[in-house]
Amino acid sequence: MDHKCTAPFEFTLPTKIVYGRGVLKQLPEEIRLAGGSKILVMTDPGLVKAGITAKVTDLLDQNGFTYTLFDGIEANPKDVNAEEAARAARTIDADCLLAVGGGSPIDCAKAVGVLLAHDAEFIKPYEGKTAATLQGPPLITVPTTSGTGSEITFSSVITDTKNNYKMTIKSPYTAATTAVCDPELTLSVPASVTAATGVDALTHSIEGFTAKNSEPIGDAAALYSIELIAGNLVKAVEDGSDIEARSNMLMASMLGGISFSHSDVASVHCIAEALGSLYDLPHGTCNAIFLPYVMEYNMDYCQDRYARVATAMGLSWETEAEGAKKAVDFVKQLTRDVKLPTFASLDPDPADFPKLAEMSVNNGSNDDNPRPMTAHDYEVLLDIVYNDGK
Repeated sequence: MDHKCTAPFEFTLPTKIVYGRGVLKQLPEEIRLAGGSKILVMTDPGLVKAGITAKVTDLLDQNGFTYTLFDGIEANPKDVNAEEAARAARTIDADCLLAVGGGSPIDCAKAVGVLLAHDAEFIKPYEGKTAATLQGPPLITVPTTSGTGSEITFSSVITDTKNNYKMTIKSPYTAATTAVCDPELTLSVPASVTAATGVDALTHSIEGFTAKNSEPIGDAAALYSIELIAGNLVKAVEDGSDIEARSNMLMASMLGGISFSHSDVASVHCIAEALGSLYDLPHGTCNAIFLPYVMEYNMDYCQDRYARVATAMGLSWETEAEGAKKAVDFVKQLTRDVKLPTFASLDPDPADFPKLAEMSVNNGSNDDNPRPMTAHDYEVLLDIVYNDGK
């Protein structure tokens, strides 16, 4: 499966990255550099309540920016959220978008940029890899979790509320202008969210590294991300004030985003997006629960790659088969160590499993899974994971 650097590929990273402890103070200058003066700030109600958003808006106030705060973004952001936010942006004639939060506000902000660029009311026509063709206003992203990597990817996953599934808008035109990544903003993230988002980042890196269309630069990012997560996630969960662990996890999340956005995700995401569509469950949690099971299901189809994952985790092995198994066992133990919930505890209805399986197999990322997956395979996996957690 190794490319040996002979397969042609393209690599685009349109986003400027400003990373480090305390770099939030550079946000006003980055907005000015991007040409922003009238700003739509997008976030979610939880971050407003937690006082995280105020750390950003206080800087805007101190520097004399005109802005409107839009906090109507749900988990698993909906098309209606993006469309309402775009209307709010037009009301103030916004020339800059600022997303504060995890993947939901950031993905929603990307969709808003698409709507503004194309002077459109509805986001549905921009699904896919070719429909978004115009550059929107500058977008500044400020991540507050270490999970999605959305701050530097050029994908936006939005729930189509009419058809009840998650659609993806993928285009370099959705990418942030600048990502201001300050690990201090992640210090107050609860242990349960730290755990779920951390294994979500691990999912991005492992799937990005093992997807059929992976490429060498993304591979390098994935392997370093895996190394950082293996050495720091448990520390971040057990002691949220550990700034070194928090910093390493934010970097790992960003690297995971670079990896999967330049290759693809695979069957873990296919299942998680189906669950998010049907039950509105947290995306990161679903990814985290299913990762070790999908890895085990895939193991015989990408032993070489999983063995390299094991090496990145600091594990030694004699044969690729042994290395692959050690990688799977490591992830299984990690999910126990960080106390992830079981699938059964999320209360899915087994009668829905055939529908979930069909949604998974129809996901655009299904073909990039190392193991060819049918609807029957997904049903088997859903049953295994459900019964294992009862």
